[in-house]
Amino acid sequence: MSAPTAVRPAPPARVPRGRGTGARDNRDGLLMVAPTVVVVVAVIVVPVLWNVVLAFQDLTLLQVRDAGLFQSLSVENFVEVFTGSGFWQALLNTVVYSVAATAGSLAVGLAAALALRRPFPGRGVVRALLLLPYVAPVVAVAFTWKTMLNPQFGVLNAWGTSFLGWDEPIDFLGDRTWALATVVGFEVWRYFPFAFMFLTARLLAVPKEIEEAAVVDGTSLLQRFRHVVLPQLAPVIALLCVLRLIMTFNKFDDVYLLTGGGAGTEIAAVRVYDTLTGRFDVGGAAAQAVVLSVFLAVALYCYVRFFVRRQEES
Repeated sequence: MSAPTAVRPAPPARVPRGRGTGARDNRDGLLMVAPTVVVVVAVIVVPVLWNVVLAFQDLTLLQVRDAGLFQSLSVENFVEVFTGSGFWQALLNTVVYSVAATAGSLAVGLAAALALRRPFPGRGVVRALLLLPYVAPVVAVAFTWKTMLNPQFGVLNAWGTSFLGWDEPIDFLGDRTWALATVVGFEVWRYFPFAFMFLTARLLAVPKEIEEAAVVDGTSLLQRFRHVVLPQLAPVIALLCVLRLIMTFNKFDDVYLLTGGGAGTEIAAVRVYDTLTGRFDVGGAAAQAVVLSVFLAVALYCYVRFFVRRQEES
């Protein structure tokens, strides 16, 4: 007598999703993102649009409260921005400051990442100490630098006149010859740990087999860095260039705390602040901010258009 054949149960019928289910899912998704949208609109979109409206009005700080939304619109603020020599000098200072500080911080961060790449006793402690300039409060480190560079009682001038043969103390923050370079040096020192962290993380992911094969082929240390390590770091370096340029272009607190924008260090953000608080010119400050935003947007578009796309194609 043959054994009975097991009958497999039929798979459950797939119930089609109706329009009501899809609409309910869409509604639930909108409800989930609604708080984020409200915060972005309230914190970013509305202030930006309000700044654009103020840029077309001739207002002082005392008139903002009673001003209408579209009261007496004009382009006089933008004409003053483009025809005034002070704005272009501030913009030039901003470009020099941003490019030099970005290049310097990346170079120092890359050197530090390469120097601490191989394990040695105490490497973790050294890495932690290198992060101190970045995590320390900017007010504290700026005050430390101002004290250290003071021409009367600063330690740097004391060493220079005692051991380096300086004829007289140097006012690093008050002399136009040294002020901008000093501010750039402060920016490099403060933000090279930012590049150091990114580059160190990428170096940990570089395959050791590639470098070992290059060593077997008899390449030098410089050749291994140029042809093996640097191509692996290129995407991270490109990203850091963009991030640091954006951050430095909008930087205000470092320069203002060190020099207040004097001695040829007036950058665009400091000029906007001085226009608002010194002249109480709300419209002029808003117009300068809009022009700077346009310059930065054009620069970012050019970067994405020519560099990012080429990198993706390659």
